[in-house]
Amino acid sequence: MSLLRSAVVCLGAAWLTSSLLPAQVKSQASSVDARIQHIENSIVPGTMVRGEPVQTKMLIVLMKEMRVPGVSIAVIHNGQIEWARGFGVTSIGGPATTPETIFQAGSLSKPLTALAVLHLVQSGKLNLDTDVNQYLKTWKVPENEFTAKNKVTLRRLLSHTAGINAQGFPGYAVGEKVPTLMQVLNGEKPAITSAIHVENVPGTNWKYSNGGYVIVQKVLEDVTGKPFAKLMQELVLSPIGMAHSTFEQPLSAARMVEAATPYGGDGQPIAGGPHTYPELAPSGLWTTASDLARYVIEVQNALTGKSNRVISAATAREMLAAGMNHWGLGPSVGGSDGHMYFTHGGDTPGFQCRLVAYEGGDGAVIMTNSVRGTPLAQEVLRTIAYEYKWPDFRPIERTIVKIDPKIFDQYVGAYLIGRQYMTVTRDGEHFFAHLTGQDPVEIFPQNDHEFFLKDVDAQLVFEKTADGKAEQVSLRQNANIQGVSAQLTEREGRLIKDAQAAAPVRFKAQMQDPRTEAVLRQLLEEIRRGDPNYDHVIPSLAGIMRETLPEVKAEIRKFGALKSLTFKGITPGGSDIYQVKFESGEMECRIMLASDGTIVLLGFS
Repeated sequence: MSLLRSAVVCLGAAWLTSSLLPAQVKSQASSVDARIQHIENSIVPGTMVRGEPVQTKMLIVLMKEMRVPGVSIAVIHNGQIEWARGFGVTSIGGPATTPETIFQAGSLSKPLTALAVLHLVQSGKLNLDTDVNQYLKTWKVPENEFTAKNKVTLRRLLSHTAGINAQGFPGYAVGEKVPTLMQVLNGEKPAITSAIHVENVPGTNWKYSNGGYVIVQKVLEDVTGKPFAKLMQELVLSPIGMAHSTFEQPLSAARMVEAATPYGGDGQPIAGGPHTYPELAPSGLWTTASDLARYVIEVQNALTGKSNRVISAATAREMLAAGMNHWGLGPSVGGSDGHMYFTHGGDTPGFQCRLVAYEGGDGAVIMTNSVRGTPLAQEVLRTIAYEYKWPDFRPIERTIVKIDPKIFDQYVGAYLIGRQYMTVTRDGEHFFAHLTGQDPVEIFPQNDHEFFLKDVDAQLVFEKTADGKAEQVSLRQNANIQGVSAQLTEREGRLIKDAQAAAPVRFKAQMQDPRTEAVLRQLLEEIRRGDPNYDHVIPSLAGIMRETLPEVKAEIRKFGALKSLTFKGITPGGSDIYQVKFESGEMECRIMLASDGTIVLLGFS
């Protein structure tokens, strides 16, 4: 998670509906317009410092900075869509984004899939706690040592506790062969992902799994005898009134004219356009922010007994009961007594979105057509929460305290936060944190070991040993711990600082490091054999490589022989980007070497 706001742009038209009397409409519209203008013109920071003026930004400016061409927002207030509006454009040089613009929803498909399952549970066609192999006809969940006692059930699949692999799916680019559902389940060509299987004892722990929802898709098709997209239209989309939504994959040419164009982090369109997802249940939904708001309202009404078009009040309560990792059956859940909410995000190449809804009748949906859309959605959500006085998601208020600058010297050094390097430095009475690939940012003390950023809700919390030396640091962002790291060695710190210093120059020049191609070729072969030479890797990175070696080795072996490496450019962090093609698959690799040839950064996707 970035410490910074990471990631174009014309104003869209307002869209409001009401059945009130003319005078009431005028009054309410005026109030709503004021709220929209506040949100549009005053995006609030993640942290507000007591005693300092609030520094806000216009949404249009933030979109340009983050390279997000289009955003669609729908806000629910008191159980109704209070307003919906598009900002920016569906494509650079193209038409404006409107409330009717459709986006790929990615994982926001899952909560709707869960509604279909729960509807069939209510009708007696399914049971949440029955072994799903009793429902599956042409494919079965492979039995293994993990399923000897605990079985895979719909309840566990919907709540990500079934022990299923396949955390995510990349989709299939235009021109690539798209596998059938059976080929995805079996990991057979042209599928580029592994076979779906149980990798942990069902019901014993939580792990996000798109693969689990692929099994749900197969269960629904086998039990009803209907294609998944048609079934979802009948059970969920049509009853709720989601008229602009579909699980059609790929989207038809006729409907593509309604869709936003997906963009990458470099501000360029995703090659060929949207990816295709045969994994419909976890990732296949095309929709609008307003249609997702209608889903929200349907769930809110079901909870209070105002609607039972899809599920009853009792079923809705069961759906939103917090299980492991605060997850319900479909969405995750949070909040406090009287202010409970359900939420989910979605992410496909070139599209990112977020949904948050309070059970009491408020909520928001934010959809973007950029891989940098999630940070922008977080900014917008925070501003909506601030404007509507929600109890959660609002900016944090903090106070800067004075500390002896010498105290900070104990923390100066290099750290590995998650899988990003961070250096901490002092310049007089000013303190800075620098994540590789980003500009250094000033951090401010709230006591002698906790420091915060002003632009985002993020803290660095240092822990010391008894003799006063820095033992470790944790990054806490949006109330979640994003990474914990012990201070790295002096040599590692020196290599990381050198890499950070060289990154801006390398990024601007976009010139390939002549050493990286040969090093990457050799490393890929070593990984295929299962014996990378860790002597050539910075120790902190070597630890990560050892941890992930089984998974990466399995993927590379599955892809077959290496065919080609193509240099694609330099990341802002200074890594060389390569497109690596194998006999039956491809991946993107990022690699950076220190001046002595040590591998400092390495990533596969």
